[in-house]
Amino acid sequence: MSIAPNGQPSLFAARNLTMLVDFYELTMANGFLENGLGDVTACFDLFFRKVPDQGGYAIMAGLEQAIEYLKNLRFTKEDICYLRERGIFSEQFLDYLARFRFACDVWAIPEGTPIFPHEPLMTVRGPAIQAQFIETMLLLSVNHQSLIATKANRIVRAADGRPVMEFGSRRAQGGDGALYGARAAYIAGAAGTACTICDREFGVPALGTMAHSWVQLFPSELEAFRAYAKVYPDACTLLVDTFHVLKSGVPNAITVFQELKAAGHKPQGIRIDSGDIAYLSKKARVMLDEAGLQEVKIVASNSLDEYLIRDLLVQGAQIDSFGVGERLVTSRSEPVFGGVYKLAAAGTAEAPDTLVPKMKISENASKITNPGFKMPWRLFDLETGMAIADVITLADETIDDTQPYVIFDPEFTYKRKTLTNFKAVRLQVPVFEKGKCVYESPSIEDMRTYCREQLDTIWDEVKRFENPHAYYVDLSEPLWKLKRELLDKYFAD
Repeated sequence: MSIAPNGQPSLFAARNLTMLVDFYELTMANGFLENGLGDVTACFDLFFRKVPDQGGYAIMAGLEQAIEYLKNLRFTKEDICYLRERGIFSEQFLDYLARFRFACDVWAIPEGTPIFPHEPLMTVRGPAIQAQFIETMLLLSVNHQSLIATKANRIVRAADGRPVMEFGSRRAQGGDGALYGARAAYIAGAAGTACTICDREFGVPALGTMAHSWVQLFPSELEAFRAYAKVYPDACTLLVDTFHVLKSGVPNAITVFQELKAAGHKPQGIRIDSGDIAYLSKKARVMLDEAGLQEVKIVASNSLDEYLIRDLLVQGAQIDSFGVGERLVTSRSEPVFGGVYKLAAAGTAEAPDTLVPKMKISENASKITNPGFKMPWRLFDLETGMAIADVITLADETIDDTQPYVIFDPEFTYKRKTLTNFKAVRLQVPVFEKGKCVYESPSIEDMRTYCREQLDTIWDEVKRFENPHAYYVDLSEPLWKLKRELLDKYFAD
């Protein structure tokens, strides 16, 4: 069980979420057991098909919560009673659940890693009943947090070095959406969150100022500002748009800030939450500077996203930091990540541990899966340190980076490139071995640093918002030949 920064068991681990599954996971598990396939080894890949917002990359997140789920899988007496009352599950299956012990091998790409379509983010190998059953929660954890981390990083990059605070709890889809959305945003580069419980659980800095109601509860705006400054003299950021930003809000803030300075304190900033923020911030900056308050920062909020922030900065807005809420924590522009969990290989009743490659065929080419037990790699140019491409290989392959290596676009096999002077790095790390967790999640600060460092290895052309350069995820030649053989066999049949 993981421990939160406050020394208490983590909120996720404290809840038994075993039954948070699609019902067909249970009906299939019962059917596997009834047909003698329960202990057949199966291998599944978790991957996604398309980057949100037509972007060039995504950010891996949510692994720690997936691990907590797997570490705490157990069926309670209440769970068994509920399933028995449904009247469709065998007693053999219910007895199996009562004695359930997780026994799969799991590999995963660490949180904070830039990720791309079709490469396995997680690979699960183990008894078919178990490997299939965990689909829902693995997807839920990775899909949600990877979506928010991806959106948050786009917003952080648009801010061009200015801090971005996550302010979206009140618009999130429920408590978990607020908590884990704030966590994902911090990993991806946000400076902090308004979500207090995220500070308690994960150590994400909790930040905030005041609401308009604070100002309205006092006889005047000036008295409201003075009252706040009295309580928080060294952390005083004032909301200046309750009535009129330039006629009263900023002048009253200046009065209070000058009083604070005279008393030996350092005023922090003002926040503008409505109106023409570009215009108001420029005017406010002039007023503050003329009052000798050059150190006072200007914070902007109000339904911002990466495009609005970029436009504000292009217009010369004098903004030092941003508070971003609903459009970040809900990824409003594209609120679905689209990760899937597909069978890649499986044994048979006669040879349960001999993995036979499996592939889903579809008339939609993007939904044709890559077969076999696999491993993703990232190739780095040793001269520049930048990522060249990712390559998916069969699990028993290695990429010898001391020798020239040929990569090719699997859709256009005539487009080949021979690499030299490169480094090959496995993207996945072992997480579980036969049900035992062998991976210790890094601290959230380490994840955040790692994310920033890894993004620095991705070319800016891949990270731009419009028409990003396609980062190639190639197949090794043995994997490509296996896929081709299975396709030929299918269509020949």
